[in-house]
Amino acid sequence: MSAAVNAIFSEGRWSSVDRVADVLNPYTGETVGHMARAEAGQAVAAARAAGRFRCEAPAHERGAVLLRTADEIQNSAEVFVRSIVEETGNTHKDAVSEVRRAVAQLRFGGEEAKRLTGESIATDVTDYTARRLAVTLPEPLGLICAITPFNRPLNQVVTKVVPAVAAGNSVIVKPSEKAPLTAGLFVRALLDSGLPPGMIALVTGDPLEVGEALVSCEYVDMVTFTGSAAVGQRIARRIGMIRSAFELGDSGALIVADDADLSAAVSAAAAGAYATAGQSCRGVKRILVQEQVADEFADMLVEATERLVVGDPRDPGTDIGTLIDEPAAVRVERRVAESVDGGARVLAGGRRRGAQFWPTVLDHVDRGAPLVCEETFGPCAPLVRVKDLADAVDYLNAGRVGLQAGVFTQRIDDAMRAARELQVGAVIVNGGPQFESPNIPFGGVKDSGHGREGVRYAMREMTRLKTLVL
Repeated sequence: MSAAVNAIFSEGRWSSVDRVADVLNPYTGETVGHMARAEAGQAVAAARAAGRFRCEAPAHERGAVLLRTADEIQNSAEVFVRSIVEETGNTHKDAVSEVRRAVAQLRFGGEEAKRLTGESIATDVTDYTARRLAVTLPEPLGLICAITPFNRPLNQVVTKVVPAVAAGNSVIVKPSEKAPLTAGLFVRALLDSGLPPGMIALVTGDPLEVGEALVSCEYVDMVTFTGSAAVGQRIARRIGMIRSAFELGDSGALIVADDADLSAAVSAAAAGAYATAGQSCRGVKRILVQEQVADEFADMLVEATERLVVGDPRDPGTDIGTLIDEPAAVRVERRVAESVDGGARVLAGGRRRGAQFWPTVLDHVDRGAPLVCEETFGPCAPLVRVKDLADAVDYLNAGRVGLQAGVFTQRIDDAMRAARELQVGAVIVNGGPQFESPNIPFGGVKDSGHGREGVRYAMREMTRLKTLVL
């Protein structure tokens, strides 16, 4: 199974293009594959062909394709793991976890495909309405344009393609130009598992050329996008009156109250801040620690951080690999330096080598520092000291993002207050904002986007209701 994507998949076949780009391993700098650089016209042609396809396969067949794809990926797990590691610099550990999550989503989607139903509604609810029976029929929207980021090059694609296929849509995938190879492997696995070739397209290339062409063309019925808020807002202005779902990241918060189980909170903080080298939209980007326990928490987090192994992502013993490229690591380094200039203290890490940035603990971070006010894609655990839960809630709600937040407390009243008052898409009690499960809704508020992922909920986003009155 080859990782090269030096062709696009369109109109049911792989087609080579004249322009290609190297895909580099961010740890070694070696070329690990090639990406086709499609032109705008080729992207639109692919969308036109996919948009014309109408899936006739019944729900159980679509579900069976997803289940077979899950088996295919599980049986070829090491191929996918190697592809993820080579093109992203994510560790072998993180890649194994990503493949496991993708398989779980495929299996869940395979079952959910058979559960997409409408409802029956009696109409005799007023004194002027005749007694009739209304039946709602969920129908696929048509063509879903899925634009995905680099940080989880398999799971991010799976998250969008699975509900689209389960609901009977065709889908055109535009993966990140920084990590396109694993998406090609996934499309091949779908096709090998019996997905009708006309039901999917894969187009790679420059986002300003290919992405803009796709979101503005007339053949797309929905855009589902994961990426930065700036790009998401630009897409929203372009697409007009079609369905959309945007997951635009966060500065994910973990609140640690003075009665928290500090060992559990430290474990959640380290896992959330450092997984995939901190390149996770729902990861821990800031830790709001109540002043009474801040010193103890900081000491424990430093100890946990210093146990982590930074090194070759291909080594199964490595905990922290690289960022996607050296410029990304430089941006994190700059954010840390700005925070130090503003009064923060580096307690662990804080150094960079190429695309690698050591896991970093900072204390006394200013609340207005870009490190914590904007999404920082890097392995940083910044501590912001707060007086109490109300202080933490007020601070978070004053910002423009709100994806997920975690709160560690033993007081049920405080947990419920956080759940009621925090302006986020999900509150995780005694867990980090990185919590996920394929059967629950996932999405944000404010500048973190709109719409919901999670297979069942994304399927609703990707269908429209028709009403039949009998």
